[in-house]
Amino acid sequence: MKNIKKLLAAALVGASVLSLAACGEKKETINVYNFGDYINFDVLEQFEEETGIKVNYDTYANNEDIYTKLKQGGSSYDVIFLSDYAIERAIKEDLLTTINWDNVPNREKVDPDFMDLVFDPGNEYSAPYMWGTFGILYNKTMVSDPVTSWNILWDEKYKDNILMLNSQRDTIGVSLLRLGYSMNTRDVKELEEARDELIKQKSIVYAYLGDDIKDALIAEDAALGVVWSGDAMYMIEENPNLDYAIPEEGTNIWFDNMVIPKSVANKDGAEKFINFMLRPDIAIQNVDYIGYSTPITEAVEMLPEEIRNSPIAYPSDEVLENTEIFRDPSDVLSIYDRIWTEITSAN
Repeated sequence: MKNIKKLLAAALVGASVLSLAACGEKKETINVYNFGDYINFDVLEQFEEETGIKVNYDTYANNEDIYTKLKQGGSSYDVIFLSDYAIERAIKEDLLTTINWDNVPNREKVDPDFMDLVFDPGNEYSAPYMWGTFGILYNKTMVSDPVTSWNILWDEKYKDNILMLNSQRDTIGVSLLRLGYSMNTRDVKELEEARDELIKQKSIVYAYLGDDIKDALIAEDAALGVVWSGDAMYMIEENPNLDYAIPEEGTNIWFDNMVIPKSVANKDGAEKFINFMLRPDIAIQNVDYIGYSTPITEAVEMLPEEIRNSPIAYPSDEVLENTEIFRDPSDVLSIYDRIWTEITSAN
């Protein structure tokens, strides 16, 4: 969840990390690469104080950006935060090194439900960080119908009041789910049917947005939008007229994990950092800042009751049973790229 204070904090910490790394006595360092605005910067300072290891911290916009760097040798990063399907692809392409879990005793703090998942069986290569879903955020004063299905995003009644994500995988996934198909389908006809439905929908969509979808919905510039669950928590806090629904057709459950690239320069430091991030007191600081859901059991227990029991942040088992994890799409990536171009270029 981005706001001005957080962006300023990010800039100041980034500047201090770079300047401190550039002067003074040479210290042990690790280079960490993460999505933008996706960590509490206080924990980086705490890690440095406790271990004496300097953190050089950098951010990127999406999994595709970091995949390119991994293919080029990792650009000297020691720890990278990566999403499920991207981890699966990186493992297949031998871009990651295994984690020595003997050096990460805080593994025992992770809820077993978040270990041994399909994209990294046995968690040889990745350690859980955050997780969530995506669904429909809607304004209760502007939407008169029950928000129970993805179909509402195709309802002419809400013309120019619908926001979609400017995200290839997620938006095509919404259309696939609405049609009753798997979000991981490899069937070209199903993918093209999903494309056709999104092209039909474009005439009633106000905009395709990225991170700025949060500000637009908070400001009530639109009535409905596709958002990630952690962002929904923040947005509802900012505007009580908003609520979040996971449609009955199901949704994506996503996982962002920490990995160590094969080009790692300081594996020992990387594993110390991962172990530190799995500590409940550190996890709760990150949850506080980011708003997403933590896989650390003790951290969940520390949360205020209204968050711990929130169906947005921590959905019921029944809801979670009707979710899919995105799988590596590399075998159909060219089809996805073509279809997305056809969607975005359509009038």
